[in-house]
Amino acid sequence: MASAAEDKRFMAAAIRLSLRNLGRTGTNPSVGCLLVKDEIVLAAGVTDVGGRPHAERIALAEAGEGARGATAYVTLEPCSHHGKTPPCADALIAAGVARVVISVLDPDERVAGRGIAALEAAGIEVETGVLEADGRRALAAYLMRQVNKRAYVTLKLAVSADGLLGRLGAGQVAVTGPVARGQVHVLRAQSDAILIGIGTAKADDPELTCRLPGLADRSPIRIVLDHDLRLPLYGKLALTARDVPVIDVAPEPPGFDDADDRSLLRRRAALDSTGVEVLQCNPSQLDSLLAGLASRGISSLLVEGGATVARSFLDAGLVDRIHLYTGPASIGESGVASPCVSGAMPPGFSLRRTMRFGPDLFEEYERDEECSPAL
Repeated sequence: MASAAEDKRFMAAAIRLSLRNLGRTGTNPSVGCLLVKDEIVLAAGVTDVGGRPHAERIALAEAGEGARGATAYVTLEPCSHHGKTPPCADALIAAGVARVVISVLDPDERVAGRGIAALEAAGIEVETGVLEADGRRALAAYLMRQVNKRAYVTLKLAVSADGLLGRLGAGQVAVTGPVARGQVHVLRAQSDAILIGIGTAKADDPELTCRLPGLADRSPIRIVLDHDLRLPLYGKLALTARDVPVIDVAPEPPGFDDADDRSLLRRRAALDSTGVEVLQCNPSQLDSLLAGLASRGISSLLVEGGATVARSFLDAGLVDRIHLYTGPASIGESGVASPCVSGAMPPGFSLRRTMRFGPDLFEEYERDEECSPAL
């Protein structure tokens, strides 16, 4: 029998492993699984790219007969329903594991305790809730989509020493160094989608892809809030839309009654021709947008837009996590004020961790549990 300390140690390793494929597992969560016997890790698995095979099956295949009598550490309750693959609970039973330790119960109504019941009915000892807070943090996007039917939102802000995001009319202004910017690309690789407003799209002409060596194939879906379909046809987003998906969010055209309406329809046709998808949704109705994204299987959304977009998500109470990067330089006159600066967060957010990337300060804030949607 493993001690409580050993259970926590191996579960912590399983949770770290689960982070490897964040943003790459489609509608399935990225789950980590370790098979351990006599305090030795026999095998490890993480949900594969695209969502299958599941972590448990990968670990069991690696362990082979060694899995008999082992303890399985799984970050999410093993599935118990027949989908495109048989249930992982059945696979653990067939492999003869003696014990299963679980961090987080699965809220999916097809599972929701049934995986545990199946394991226990087969005589397997089950322990739940080990490092649950850490497990829920790693699975936050999946849990948000399952329970609240919307995407989990991370707001990323890069702020100068004097609390500014950039300079009016100057386009993108670099306020952090290359190490911090590299961390942002890692965050992009872990996100299902990234969002900006049309103002940022026109002023900065960003590409919004992950450009770290070896991670280019992990670029997220790119989304632009665009009331009037003004996304530039020859900007980087439209020109690369056939390589990395771009969604332009705009209201439904009111009709064919006047020249303005016909102009909107022509602009939509032009965007369609580039490969940009025009999603008919009022860009001001962010809750509807997040629900619509969740219905497409998008669990995590990184908001990188400017001050206006950042403020709109904050005012709507739809930000779950804030990544704040503060550089050492000042911008000065004509600067655009950030809605958040170090030490002055909106109510309901608490600092979770602080790091230094060269001269730049990184702070991660999360919404307090009592202020968060029920997960």
